[in-house]
Amino acid sequence: MKWKDVPTRSISVGGVPFAYRELGPDSGVPVIFLHHLMAVLDDWDPHVIDGIAKQRRVIAFDNRGVGASGGSVPDTVEEMGRDAIAFIRALGLKKVDLLGFSLGGGVAQMVALQAPDLVRRMILAGTGPRGGGGIEKITRVAVMAYLKAALTLSDARNFLFFPRTPDGKRAARAYFARLKERTTNRDTPISLQARRAQLKAIRAAGLSAPDDLSVITQPVFVANGDRDLMVDSSHSADMARRLPNAKLTIYPNSGHGGVFQYHEAFVTEVLDFLAD
Repeated sequence: MKWKDVPTRSISVGGVPFAYRELGPDSGVPVIFLHHLMAVLDDWDPHVIDGIAKQRRVIAFDNRGVGASGGSVPDTVEEMGRDAIAFIRALGLKKVDLLGFSLGGGVAQMVALQAPDLVRRMILAGTGPRGGGGIEKITRVAVMAYLKAALTLSDARNFLFFPRTPDGKRAARAYFARLKERTTNRDTPISLQARRAQLKAIRAAGLSAPDDLSVITQPVFVANGDRDLMVDSSHSADMARRLPNAKLTIYPNSGHGGVFQYHEAFVTEVLDFLAD
């Protein structure tokens, strides 16, 4: 089975339905995917999930208030982390690996800080630490991208995720083609409440005091593009330096979606890292 064909399931988490999909072998430590700002299950790159699911059990879910999940999106990353922990425990899982992209990377850090016993290894892509300078400006960056998208009748991620170079534009076209592979039983679009709460949470995280990342002793793989408009790669590098057991990869000539532009290399690195 491929990601485009995986059925959507639901599990009650404290009386709230959480939508999720899973793919891959039943054995081993599962990899929990935490997705980006304004994303739902259909926004994961199928080639990334299919590639990792060849060797690992992958579980992607809509956190509280996102997509087909019930409730309202909280406006802090700490609460998003608590909801993710509750979902993982509702599945009966005792140990997981985390793959967080963008906002999902911030939530993954909250999971590791709040429930360190739950986390074996962690991949943080296109993300930075709480209290990172400039992260609070993401609303302005997003608004500009959405204005450009409206003027060009295109998806804002063309401008947010990929550089406007020939290679970047080709990567964007290929990425959006992959996102359309699933044609039936697609997820519920993100709500206005969810968008506003997520932006508020990101701004608050950017203005927050930095976390003590030295207490996250699990192995961490940090990845980003070298031209990230949303989370500058310097923030990823700073985060990797502050994590005691981290490795860093910066993909060249790529932006916030560098892990999707270089999806083949990223999948290989992730599988090597998780198998280490």
